[in-house]
Amino acid sequence: MHKLGFDAKRLFNNTTGLGNYSRTLLRNLSKYFPEEHYFLFSPKIKEHPLTLPFSKNPAYSSVFPSTRFKNYWRSYGMVNDLKQKEIELYHGLSHELPIGIENTKIKTVVTIHDLVIKTWQDTFPWFDRQIYDRKFSSSCSRADQIIAISESTKNDIVKYYHTDPKRIKVIYQTCNENFKLILSDSLIQQVLEKHQLPASYLLYVGSVTERKNLLGLLEAIRQLPKTLNIPLVVIGNGTTYLKKVLTFIETHGLQQQVFFPKKISTEELSAIYQGAELFCYPSFYEGFGIPIIEALFSKTPVLTSNLSSLPEAAGPGAFYANPHEPESISAGIQKILSDRTYRQELIERGYAHAQKFNGKDLTVEMMGVYRDLLI
Repeated sequence: MHKLGFDAKRLFNNTTGLGNYSRTLLRNLSKYFPEEHYFLFSPKIKEHPLTLPFSKNPAYSSVFPSTRFKNYWRSYGMVNDLKQKEIELYHGLSHELPIGIENTKIKTVVTIHDLVIKTWQDTFPWFDRQIYDRKFSSSCSRADQIIAISESTKNDIVKYYHTDPKRIKVIYQTCNENFKLILSDSLIQQVLEKHQLPASYLLYVGSVTERKNLLGLLEAIRQLPKTLNIPLVVIGNGTTYLKKVLTFIETHGLQQQVFFPKKISTEELSAIYQGAELFCYPSFYEGFGIPIIEALFSKTPVLTSNLSSLPEAAGPGAFYANPHEPESISAGIQKILSDRTYRQELIERGYAHAQKFNGKDLTVEMMGVYRDLLI
């Protein structure tokens, strides 16, 4: 048995992207390697249905700050707690490692999800960008092993931090098992009725930010012929960019065509994926693009971008559009909705490709990294 420590801040306090990565990995590690001892280090915990399986589970030991300065604990105070718990290996699940851990006997792994701070700099305030850049660069220079979630992210790490590619291993992500369960038509219908969603719709899942290009998708929908006048369901939150989206919807009279359901559970999201005619993800840049995997496992055809990691995630199971050209996105939507044979081919190729992201295989691969370091 090994004592393995994990940065669990996102696991306990983030209900989307980085939190999902952390929860899925820890859930699978415990499932396939129950003999190991998993310590979850977090400055605080948010009580939520997604976090209860970890905070109330004897398979995990949660560790919280023993100091009053909780905001600085992950960076500067955690090392003493790691040594006290006799942690043998520590995995920073979201870009960061505590300062000074390199001066201990503890082996270190860090996952780098993306380098949006370098590729989309204008989306971060200058001060935040400097802080993140230093933290990410420092982690990459100090870690015994770097995990990149895609070849695209690996290439970005090499490019921006001049890291030896031999120190970086690509291990893809899987998704929650709920998305791999094929649901009945009646259950899907119940979920749609509960949230007052149309029977036929396009689907967008993700934060409503400029990088993910929801405005480009809406412009593409405006260009569709009236015979393909299909609503769009948007599942995701936003702030400044969301205001731009809502203004666009009002300006172009799309209020009856775009739906923003709230408080969607993971189980309900699975049903909404499976009920969709098409999943649209025309993002400009992603470290990986986990919603694509969720759609592929849901046997829903995918339209996405031909940039960054998105071709890795979607493989042969997607129509690739130019996200800078709404007419390209519109052409893809028309192709998939009007050509049923092509649509079915995308579904079959996409589902076959999704098997590459099998949770067990990826978890075994990650544990192999840990054990190689602990030899």
